[in-house]
Amino acid sequence: MLTQQLAEFVINTRESDVPAEVLDRSRDALVDTLGCALAGSLDEGSEIAQRWVIETGARAQATVVGTQLATSPAEAAFANGLAAHALDYDDSLTTLRGHPTAPMLGAGLAVGEAANASGKAVLAAIAIGLEIGGKLGPALGAGHYMKGWHSTASVGAFTATAVAARLYGLTVAQLQTAWGIAASEASGLIRNFGTMTKPFHAGHAAKSGVMAAWLAKNGFTADTQIFDGKNNFFSTYAGDDAVPLESTVKNLGTPWEMVNPGIYVKRFPCCYCNHRPVGGMFEMIKQHGIKKEEVTKVRIGFLPGSDKPLIHFDPHTGLEAKFSMEYNAAAVLVDGKITMESFTDAMVQRPEIRAMMPKVERFRIPHEKTFSGITGYNDIEIVTPRGTFTLHIDRVPGSPAWPMTAADRAEKFLDCAGRVLGSAGAKQLFAVADRCGQLANIAELTRATVPAETRPAATQAKATV
Repeated sequence: MLTQQLAEFVINTRESDVPAEVLDRSRDALVDTLGCALAGSLDEGSEIAQRWVIETGARAQATVVGTQLATSPAEAAFANGLAAHALDYDDSLTTLRGHPTAPMLGAGLAVGEAANASGKAVLAAIAIGLEIGGKLGPALGAGHYMKGWHSTASVGAFTATAVAARLYGLTVAQLQTAWGIAASEASGLIRNFGTMTKPFHAGHAAKSGVMAAWLAKNGFTADTQIFDGKNNFFSTYAGDDAVPLESTVKNLGTPWEMVNPGIYVKRFPCCYCNHRPVGGMFEMIKQHGIKKEEVTKVRIGFLPGSDKPLIHFDPHTGLEAKFSMEYNAAAVLVDGKITMESFTDAMVQRPEIRAMMPKVERFRIPHEKTFSGITGYNDIEIVTPRGTFTLHIDRVPGSPAWPMTAADRAEKFLDCAGRVLGSAGAKQLFAVADRCGQLANIAELTRATVPAETRPAATQAKATV
């Protein structure tokens, strides 16, 4: 049975079976996403989630990163998974067609701290969880996403469960049960992109995984073959282009998803579907000396499905702008950069931006296949009085084909973490995170995320309904 095969891989794979290169890349994913979570913990949606943690009043076993709060593993996983995805700055995986690390980080740090797990145990759990996500993604197919399901959430519930199961010490049979529970929690709609509910998806997946693992360990029941037989998860949720799970399960660990296709690290804090055109536009502006004043039109071609998440053509808020090619292209031209500060309501409402956005249009590139924002290519045209400049671009910033350097990644982390911990605190945390695999207890890392001073917005009770 396929459910059992997957569960056996998760539970029976020893830490020593995970190659050093895979553990190193797992550490890199943890560090990058932890930085995103720290910066994201300042987001309004994250602060609402932190107030929820206070209101639930659970026993303090796990740290809410970037705050002085501690709560139950499930609620910490929720808050941290949400914060990790709040800025849409966290990593992506082509085979998953979504953001892999945020739900796993939420579950891994929370359960790892509560269970006194080592840093290496958490890194191994994340690497193994990524294997599960990378195999379930193709078994759902692009059609799953095109129907309107958010794979970060639906697949993330299973990867977070795998991570929690390893760290809680579940048996194979218990993990099979836990996945049965998680299958009834797998959810998340693309329709909610551009609102606080998109990062909620990652937090919910992380919490669902912790809760499912805990319930199964404590005797709760569910279907134990949720990926097999009639009315299984895939026959219910998969698209018409789905690859049979049998063909992906046989490739577990050969190669590891961390190595091939590898994780894509974001250079810009917005939906990844923007990144290839944004990177291409920066190259075109530099090569041809294009000035914003001379641009009369920007045309960006998308393959089928590759701009599915970019649902806002005329955004009015910072959150909506993260899912708008029109805004991001306009910001490239007007500001010459895309940063965390690009995505505030005030930045989106600037007259210069609103005048530039109507000059940006999308066109369709015909193809028989369906693509994601990090697969395929884009064709870009920038029209000026001195000519039309064109570019065909088939690589994504932050991908294995166009990687960020170690210095780039450190700079991103320090910028994110420094917003909560200050420069010195961010550097100290980076040093701890960089040697995560050597930590006897992951709590050394989570506690290093706690700021010296309480953040009033996150810790003072506000009116709730």
